Amino acid sequence: MAKSRKNSRSNAHRAAPAREDSGPKPGIYPIDTGTCELVRDHLTDGWMITVNGAQSSHINLADPTVLDFEYMQWMAELIGDHWPATERLRALHLGAGACSMARYLAATYPDARQVAVDIDKRLTELVREWFNLPRAPLLRLRAGDAREVTESLTDSTRDLIIRDVFSGVLTPSALTTLEFVTQVRRVLAPGGIYVVNCGDTRDLTLARAEAATIGTVFEHLVIIADPAMLKGRRYGNIVIAGSDVPIGGSPALTRALLGGGVPAQIWDSARVREFAAAGKVLRDPLPPSGTGIE
Repeated sequence: MAKSRKNSRSNAHRAAPAREDSGPKPGIYPIDTGTCELVRDHLTDGWMITVNGAQSSHINLADPTVLDFEYMQWMAELIGDHWPATERLRALHLGAGACSMARYLAATYPDARQVAVDIDKRLTELVREWFNLPRAPLLRLRAGDAREVTESLTDSTRDLIIRDVFSGVLTPSALTTLEFVTQVRRVLAPGGIYVVNCGDTRDLTLARAEAATIGTVFEHLVIIADPAMLKGRRYGNIVIAGSDVPIGGSPALTRALLGGGVPAQIWDSARVREFAAAGKVLRDPLPPSGTGIE
């Protein structure tokens, strides 16, 4: 997962640095799904968290509005372009990690109400122990399966749903299908946005399929990524977003993305649908024959 140190947003919301005798300590910790490693980032007052050897999250303790991973910076720009800071966002994070985006939204949208879901209960406990996370009802940490939690939620109860779930380098297939995206659409309120972090190889097969699948459910789409990724020159992250209202069309957003630490392009619905034309809509597997299920 590529990273950038430059943050395109204001650092007006600052939290006090952790005391030396408290807070996180570097090391390898057992969690429910394996191990996580906490590594001090000496360039900032921050920490890098890896899960089973893969980079998962970066936390800047001094300033929650500093996002180290560029794809998170792109998400933040898209969200900020759609909602003013006075909005009382209702956000659902699928794939909590160290709650980098949740901390960012809490600092940027003080009235936000957020739920962050992670499959690993022990990891959520450690993250709560290590970092100065907002408490409920501002931020609730919930251990559970992302799809099951989404399917349990009431209609039209979230404004923003962010999917950033990986098992190794891949998103579990159950979180990419048409059936799952339909559930996401049900849970989103009118005017809401579904944002996903799609990690793909240079052939962009998965990104095309994800765009085709999300585009089957949502009328309006955008893709944000750096030009090299969109040209199939490297492995990396592509942000795909869908909504029932137009998103991402402002010149200010285009300028902000181009001026970031890693300049990014934004594609509108027409271009995303052209890109996705060769993509296969992803579906849940059919039940085995002979089970009696009809």
